[in-house]
Amino acid sequence: MSVIVVSGTGTEIGKTVVTAALVALAKGRRIAVAKPAQTGVDSGEPGDLDEVRRLGGQVYGVEMARFREPLAPAAAARRAGLPGVRAQAVAECVGRLAAEYELVVVEGAGGLLVRFDADGDTLADAAQLLGAPVLVVAPAGLGTLNSAALTGEALRARGIDQLGVVVGSWPAEPDLAARCNLLDLPEAAGAPLLGAVPEGAGRLAPADFRDRAADWLAPRLGGRWDAAAFTAAAHGGVPAASVG
Repeated sequence: MSVIVVSGTGTEIGKTVVTAALVALAKGRRIAVAKPAQTGVDSGEPGDLDEVRRLGGQVYGVEMARFREPLAPAAAARRAGLPGVRAQAVAECVGRLAAEYELVVVEGAGGLLVRFDADGDTLADAAQLLGAPVLVVAPAGLGTLNSAALTGEALRARGIDQLGVVVGSWPAEPDLAARCNLLDLPEAAGAPLLGAVPEGAGRLAPADFRDRAADWLAPRLGGRWDAAAFTAAAHGGVPAASVG
């Protein structure tokens, strides 16, 4: 893979931390990160790319547009009197990066179908133009199965490969719904479970974050996280096939 698109099933669920973990695990490779639209951050303030660099390590980054208000990109652009972000522009920018870097990670804003501009362009449109797989970040608890299923259905309808699902913030004390969702998310999403990042990972010291990132993501993403072992541990050591 030369391009990975990171999308969420919603907002504030760990996309930036997952992106930083991907960067941390790609050490030794030439890697770039693209952020098509940053919202909720004023000019001169640190954004998601700064957080990726702080946690994951120094990496080349491109922020295509920034809007001060914490809204969907199309709404924030409209209220600021600025143009939104076109999917074609995202594809062209990422394509240029992919010609120079071994891996380009594209971090979306919110969910897959959040509008980037007044014409309704979305991250899904950009991924489709790029022919790039999408890594979906989902929350752990109640309600995540429906949003993961809808996201998976939207990807399949567009012929976009879903790389897998990562739980963006795995609670220190998971409730019954979270534990059961480890079993049910792959079926709901129609894609494998490829990681679980512990809640609070973004508050770790950067060196600790980079040392531990491999424990959170599966080998397909460069780590050593094992879905079956993690699921069994969450269910008190019972093998996943025996749970339920």
